[in-house]
Amino acid sequence: MTKAPLSPPFQIDLTGQVAVVLGASAEGGTGWDIAEKLAANGAKVVVAARSLAPLERLAAKIGGKAICCDAGSEDDIKALAKAAIDTFGRLDIAVNSAGQPVMSLISDMSRELLETASRVNFFGTTFFIKYMAEAIGHDGSIIFISSMSTTHPVFPHAAYAAAKSAADCMIRYAALEYASRNIRVNSILPGAINSDMAKEAFADPAFAATFEREIPLGRVGVPADFANAVLWLAGPAYVTGLNLQINGGNQLTRMPRLDEMPGGAESYGSGKPLGDR
Repeated sequence: MTKAPLSPPFQIDLTGQVAVVLGASAEGGTGWDIAEKLAANGAKVVVAARSLAPLERLAAKIGGKAICCDAGSEDDIKALAKAAIDTFGRLDIAVNSAGQPVMSLISDMSRELLETASRVNFFGTTFFIKYMAEAIGHDGSIIFISSMSTTHPVFPHAAYAAAKSAADCMIRYAALEYASRNIRVNSILPGAINSDMAKEAFADPAFAATFEREIPLGRVGVPADFANAVLWLAGPAYVTGLNLQINGGNQLTRMPRLDEMPGGAESYGSGKPLGDR
């Protein structure tokens, strides 16, 4: 299959606007790229995650502010929204790129695993919407990075996908609740991402080909693809309540099965994530 070119960069003027990006501490990752994209288009950006040192490097690079925040803690998320107002005087754009991978088959499921999957991926997302909407007040955009695994099963991600699915449902309710204040609430559903975390796996041609054959545009996504989508949703897009598939058309086919992976299913047990992170 002929590889499609990378998505071309585009610009939306965000001068004077303030953004929060939660889950931005992995250099070369999706959250990091989103923060850089928003800053490059004029926004002042507050970056947040549990790991402060890489956040401070990113904040210094983009002229932003780094805040330590546990994406599953209601108190931390509330404090993050306040920090954005205290630092820059307003909030217009809030992006939640945080995720907690939890891998288990249903036959091996426990209450602890379900609670772990829900803490960041569902509860944290709900509180993120609540407190960021309070801080925005009127006229803004809230964006959640979800997962294609919510619509196309990827074993063994059952608990993770179920929690993300619940968050996608909450996105639609939030879009209705905050529409009267012109706060748009949307989610993005990535397929496979060749980010810094996954680059070693995708450097294997056989591994990459297993995903690429299911993607009509012929290549696995990169962080810039999702940053471009966030930029569009952060701008004046006439869209709310959308769970937007950003995966090169992979939603038209399926995700690879474990038995199709190089080495077979035994090589990809519950400790090795596939798909979007």
